[in-house]
Amino acid sequence: MRFFSDNAAAAHPAVLDAIIAANRLDTAYDGDAWSLKLDGAFSDLFETPVRALWVTTGTAANCLALAALCPPYGGIICHRDAHIEVDEAGAPAVFTHGAKLILLDGPGAKVTPELVTGALDGIRKDVHQVQPHAISITNATEYGLVHSAAEVAALGDLAKSHGLGLHMDGARFANAVVATGASPADLSWRAGVDTLSFGFVKNGGLNAEALILFKPEMADEVLVRRKRAGHLLSKGRMLAAQILALLDNDLWLSNARAANAAARPLAAAAGDRLVYPVEANELFLRVTADEAARLLALGFDFYDWGSGQIRLVTSWDQDSGSVDKLAAAIKSL
Repeated sequence: MRFFSDNAAAAHPAVLDAIIAANRLDTAYDGDAWSLKLDGAFSDLFETPVRALWVTTGTAANCLALAALCPPYGGIICHRDAHIEVDEAGAPAVFTHGAKLILLDGPGAKVTPELVTGALDGIRKDVHQVQPHAISITNATEYGLVHSAAEVAALGDLAKSHGLGLHMDGARFANAVVATGASPADLSWRAGVDTLSFGFVKNGGLNAEALILFKPEMADEVLVRRKRAGHLLSKGRMLAAQILALLDNDLWLSNARAANAAARPLAAAAGDRLVYPVEANELFLRVTADEAARLLALGFDFYDWGSGQIRLVTSWDQDSGSVDKLAAAIKSL
């Protein structure tokens, strides 16, 4: 009974069918019929003209986005627990050719205007210190908390006032949209987001993520960077087909609703064991080593977060029976 990560969830049958349908001779790279539909599909979704590029990983989407916002000599403000700091093996520095991450502390990996302002106030405006060029936030955060549209807009206003770009790591953007009830537009470009890493792998995709550029003029540079980074696939139509299948009839939202809904019974069972409120599809619980061992012995898997905590993640295809059994097991601890 798997609650380790939504990365491990199955690919949705519609995604697999789309790959099969795309498995025929067409133009290589991103000139195929599927790839050419992405700009229009995402422009409709976000209610504004955008450029949309497929890549194979969230790390590539994040780092290509940041490289377009920050020069090699600049800095990117982000949370200390952000994926780009903790889980990407220095890739932001590789893609940007040297930009520095300027780290913030705060509960739940959320970035706030107060935290950003504090960091900005501590940086002298001279050649001896790295000057920030961008802010990066994650929605939903690495601890499952959600930035509302108003919270993103406050950061967007702050970024604009300081001439900074704003990037959103949306590995679980679908879960955030469902949790907030905001439109994709209100949670992104209308709130000041310049680039969005739109996650699909955690939400029913196989190996396709999207990089959304809300300033279409950025695309020429990013396309070159994608090629240089080794992410221009010959059969890119296989990635585009996955994304289009998940956008069709809002399947991406249906999958996210299922994942978020599966987390609620577990949150109710956990009670005061919860380290953070459950707003999307991640739960962090306080347990002893013996209690964690009991859950493992019962057949549940999860991530040992250290310091007496475990992480549980529910997926779009989570079996309801396993959810009920885990909720009962948590209550019995």
